[in-house]
Amino acid sequence: MGLLQKLQNGENVYGTCITSTGPMWPAAIKRTGVDFVFIDTEHIPLGRNELAVLCQQFRALNITPIVRIPCPDPFLACQAIDGGALGIVAPYLESVDQVLELVGATKYRPLKGELLTKYLNGTEPIPEIVKSYVENHNAENICIANIESVPAMEKLDDLLSVKGLDAVFIGPHDLSVSLGLPEQYDHPEFEASVKTIIKKTRAKGLSIGIHFSLEPERQIQWIKEGANIVVHSFDVALFAQRLRHDFDIIKEAVGDAKNLGDNTSMVV
Repeated sequence: MGLLQKLQNGENVYGTCITSTGPMWPAAIKRTGVDFVFIDTEHIPLGRNELAVLCQQFRALNITPIVRIPCPDPFLACQAIDGGALGIVAPYLESVDQVLELVGATKYRPLKGELLTKYLNGTEPIPEIVKSYVENHNAENICIANIESVPAMEKLDDLLSVKGLDAVFIGPHDLSVSLGLPEQYDHPEFEASVKTIIKKTRAKGLSIGIHFSLEPERQIQWIKEGANIVVHSFDVALFAQRLRHDFDIIKEAVGDAKNLGDNTSMVV
């Protein structure tokens, strides 16, 4: 069963962010039982060839690759999907036009340009034969909007009403900064904002996830509030956290000082 079907069935799905291109990573990730991997090209320096290799490797292992492109551009989305992506995320969306652009990029491929804009805006009806073609051509594609700012929250009802949107990812870091509460993830105002986004998204019949890189307890907290997409941590953070944990055990056992370095989460 594909990831989109699982989401439409109301199931919880689990994944992590991948930034490393080493050939042993995909098989290792497969052993963790994830449903999907989140591959970021907004912050992570991945080229088109590297992205395509990662997408093909994960798809061969029946793990859905979800790719974040830097903006809801149909050309960038098309490149990612041609390379093997099944989900497309665009960051920091704050207007209906941006969400429409993302829907057009993922659900109407290969249409672009003026004609696509007319179809999306409803100023020109899409011919039935073209409609049927693009629906079949993009049947497995998942359209995901990053909601991570105060302006997005102020327009949330309108953003979530765009037909073709499948899911929302909350960006907690950017949202906390936009709220004027940088990285204060336990602040009542931040938590109230996340609850509002989850409640409104689920009320529209859409799926939603939030990405945290530290405590699993945060994921449990938000699943209980209605999130059904678990985007937990990323490879570099998990490696660093586990290695530090193991070294602390070893050092304590032999009487050496524990690591007193930075224990904050890295941001993706």
